Amino acid sequence: MLIRKGIKLGKKVEEISIGEKLYLTEKIEDKDLLLYLGLTNDSNPLYIQHDYAAETAYQKPIVPTIMLNGIITSAISKHIPGPGSRIIEQNMRFIEPVYHYETINIILEVDSVNISENIIYIHVNATNESNKPVIEGIVIVMPPL
Repeated sequence: MLIRKGIKLGKKVEEISIGEKLYLTEKIEDKDLLLYLGLTNDSNPLYIQHDYAAETAYQKPIVPTIMLNGIITSAISKHIPGPGSRIIEQNMRFIEPVYHYETINIILEVDSVNISENIIYIHVNATNESNKPVIEGIVIVMPPL
C-alpha cells in the first residue's frame, strides 16, 4: 500500500518472522557528534573535548548513548518492520563506551512475534572493532496496522 509518493508501509506483524535479522555497520564521525550536540544542547565535555576526556578513565571522548540508541531506532523505523512502525518500549544496556571514529556492528534480530497484540520484540547486539560487546537490549515495536 502506498502512503505518499513512493513511501510504503513497513511489514505488518503477519509478515515478520522470528529470526529475521538486520546487520548494520556504523562509523561515528565528528559531524554526527556535532549535530547531536547542537540539537540537544548537551555540553558534557566527555563527548567532544579531547583534553578533558584525556583526564578521565576513558582517556578519549565517547559517543553519547542516546546517539547510539538513535542509530538503532532509525534502523527499526526504516527496515524492521519499517515505515509506520512505532517503538513502544526499549531496554538497552551500554556495556562498554563507544569512542569517536569507532566502527560498530549492530545486529537486530526478531526475537518474538505476537500477532494478536500486533507487537514484535527485537533483540539488539552491538560490538566494536575489537568484537567486544558494547550494546545489548530489547526493543518492543508495534508494526504498521
